[in-house]
Amino acid sequence: MIKIPFLLTEGIFTAVWILCRIVVWLQQKRIDWKREAVLLLMYINLAVIIRFTFFPMSLVNGHVRPLLFNPSAVFPFWINWTPFVHLSDFARRKDFYLNIIGNVAMFIPSGIVLPVVYKQLNTFGKVLLAGAGLSLCIEILQLPFSVRASDIDDLILNTAGVVIGYGIYALFQFIKRRRS
Repeated sequence: MIKIPFLLTEGIFTAVWILCRIVVWLQQKRIDWKREAVLLLMYINLAVIIRFTFFPMSLVNGHVRPLLFNPSAVFPFWINWTPFVHLSDFARRKDFYLNIIGNVAMFIPSGIVLPVVYKQLNTFGKVLLAGAGLSLCIEILQLPFSVRASDIDDLILNTAGVVIGYGIYALFQFIKRRRS
């Protein structure tokens, strides 16, 4: 069994993010600080999503528990293809609500940040597809980890969060246009 520490994972994600930004700066021969500030929102959004989709919620001695990879337990993949069947498989009602609210709330920032960061994602449909695609990528990346489950419910709830986030973004854009 291989233990993958949270801080190492976030450190690698941060290093890859910085390396990508440096490559872009070198190609463009300049740094657009305003754009980098906006991209920082996307970085934070993705870092939070990585934390809560791959690592256990409970802490041990105040630290995030590692992600466990057991090569002998990878197959068969555990995938729930049937919507809403396992949604209520929680011993406590609190966990049920935490799962639903958490999966939705975690992706609300994506619905706001995606159209801000990427101007070509300027319609509801494009943001919906991008958000659903992001959630699908996460579910696929969870497949090799037997302690995580790829679940259609998560895909639906995450996408609902993106839709709510885009609704907030669109409302602010509407108010901004009305004022000007």
